[in-house]
Amino acid sequence: MTRQLEVVNVTKTFENSFENPPALEDVTFDVHECDFVCVVGPSGCGKSTLLKIVAGLDKPTSGEVKFRGSTLLEPHPKISMVFQSFALFPWRTVLRNVEYGLEVQGIASDRRRKIAVEFLDLVGLKGCENLYPKQLSGGMKQRVGIARALAVDPEIILMDEAFSAIDEFTAETLREEVSEIHEETDKTFLLVTHNLPEAIELADRIVVLTARPGRVKSIVDVNLDRPRNKTDSDFVQIHKEIFYLLKEELKNSIVRHKISELREFQRLHDMEEQ
Repeated sequence: MTRQLEVVNVTKTFENSFENPPALEDVTFDVHECDFVCVVGPSGCGKSTLLKIVAGLDKPTSGEVKFRGSTLLEPHPKISMVFQSFALFPWRTVLRNVEYGLEVQGIASDRRRKIAVEFLDLVGLKGCENLYPKQLSGGMKQRVGIARALAVDPEIILMDEAFSAIDEFTAETLREEVSEIHEETDKTFLLVTHNLPEAIELADRIVVLTARPGRVKSIVDVNLDRPRNKTDSDFVQIHKEIFYLLKEELKNSIVRHKISELREFQRLHDMEEQ
């Protein structure tokens, strides 16, 4: 399989975080063509930060991200993103929101419209072209976001907690549709999620990060036929395996937090005695 995306020793430290650990530390993994990779980890481990770095929206403190062998220094036209918060322009219609990326690329208006209509039909929003975001449900807004991401014909689609801001019934429907889109279009997907069953349902591989600073703790292959049944014994076994890894990290983070509290207490005590 061809390596399409390489995350190489990525570390991210934010300014003014003198006593805090880095958000990410020495993160390394590959994504191959047509992969569906999910990234999971404890809250605050840097999952969304990692995705922003891959998208070119943020820069690593050290390390690099490579797309087809070339280091990414800014957003790439062949990598698009679906945001948790939808990130739609409220003053644009559904159609014009989907057209936005094509407009930036300088595609002629007639061609933009044709492509946008095609992808709105693909995500089940035919007939909604002239509505505005305020007239849409959360699930419909996310469908617009997915259509917009697909319309620019990317090779890789990044999804940041893309199903967490909508109700579970709608989320399950969208997950099924995204799985079908992945199969039909041969696009590569990289999804950050806190939802473990969601990751197992969608992914070919799951990158498990440690508690902050986020490091790669394990990469779990998901060799299950699609569509996947959450009650299947193999599905349940993978869930148990990853849940144990995350539970272990939660315990470690609690211990580190207690040690940090003790150090702070000792520091204050020493200051009082001076």
